[in-house]
Amino acid sequence: MGDKRFADQFDDEEVLYVFRKHPIVMRKGLVLAMAMVLLGTLPAAIRPALGFGWFFGGIGLGLIIGSLLLLPSWIGWYYSVFIVTDQRLIQITQKGLFHRSVVDMGLNQIQMVNYQIAGLEETLLGFGTIIMQTLVGDLVIHSVHHPARIQKKILEILRGEGIVTAAYPLDGSQIENDEVEEIEETE
Repeated sequence: MGDKRFADQFDDEEVLYVFRKHPIVMRKGLVLAMAMVLLGTLPAAIRPALGFGWFFGGIGLGLIIGSLLLLPSWIGWYYSVFIVTDQRLIQITQKGLFHRSVVDMGLNQIQMVNYQIAGLEETLLGFGTIIMQTLVGDLVIHSVHHPARIQKKILEILRGEGIVTAAYPLDGSQIENDEVEEIEETE
């Protein structure tokens, strides 16, 4: 097959798509980092007689402390990844430095893929929620960058692998509105 793209990849498995959450998930760390830079300038702002050395030293110290506070958020964002292969969907979620969880699900378990963009912030910044209905329940992925594109790509992969989803049958036709209502009534 070639080089493995991730540690648990099977020898006969091909990675088709990789995506991650929107960088907005780092907002708490970013706010703390900016607050540290601001706090670093306070001594020079309170006593201007201290001079520019204290001002720039405070900014430097604030940047160092702010970077250390931002690091766990960045690690959580960077190492949390969603991998779609020709056999399965793998959700790797990194929380902080020492907590990682993995959800591994066969593509044939996915029944429907939907997305939701709710509110002004999500609309303006281009992120939302992906909801995958599976045989065992819903897999909800919050704060995903470009959820419409990701949903379309996942549906294309599912169709390419011969997996029929509720909204997109294999023959290329779309379910009509009255058929959707019948599906909802039977559930």
